[in-house]
Amino acid sequence: MLQSLIFDMDGTLFQTDKILELSLDDTFNHLRSLNKWDAATPIDKYREIMGVPLPKVWEALLPHHSNKVREETDAYFLERLVENIRSGNGALYPNVKEVFSFLKENNCSIYIASNGLTEYLKAIVRYYHLDNWVTETFSIQQIESLNKSDLVQSIMEKYGITNAAVVGDRLSDIQAAKDNGLVAIGCNFDFAQENELSHADIVIDDLLELITILPKLNDL
Repeated sequence: MLQSLIFDMDGTLFQTDKILELSLDDTFNHLRSLNKWDAATPIDKYREIMGVPLPKVWEALLPHHSNKVREETDAYFLERLVENIRSGNGALYPNVKEVFSFLKENNCSIYIASNGLTEYLKAIVRYYHLDNWVTETFSIQQIESLNKSDLVQSIMEKYGITNAAVVGDRLSDIQAAKDNGLVAIGCNFDFAQENELSHADIVIDDLLELITILPKLNDL
């Protein structure tokens, strides 16, 4: 079986959708109170670009605002996300803990590589006790390039990983696997797009499928 699995967080392990709209509404209500926004909350636009680093999110959602406003909005959004996680408004995808337990029992190391910010990721890991299984969680903030491929490469170098797969729902996850010579497992979940998943080596509809396909991955 594979030596390691590197998981994306949003839309792969964590059902971001459950807190996304709440947090985004809170954030744009805050902007409205400051007279810095006067339209509907751009939830659909956010869904389209879900998975890119947050600085790029605010460039897309607030194209006519200053960098200062974007940075302030980013900080407020992070506060709302973390509070919603701590309040129990989010959820893991089905079978996350069952799959993690299986992996640990079979001596497969688990890592998380996410475009999410460090404090946000810590809140999820703490609330759901993911550190019972996960060796380390990595944020895109740790990489100057804000590139998921570089983030995965840094994990491989730190832990001497040579035989692994990247599990994620977006093209950045699939590309990170390809760029580093790893197996790309696409998750056909909430934010997934068919044209992006077509580049994956394997596509799953439920994390539980990993238990049956892992023994076959060494042949890819």
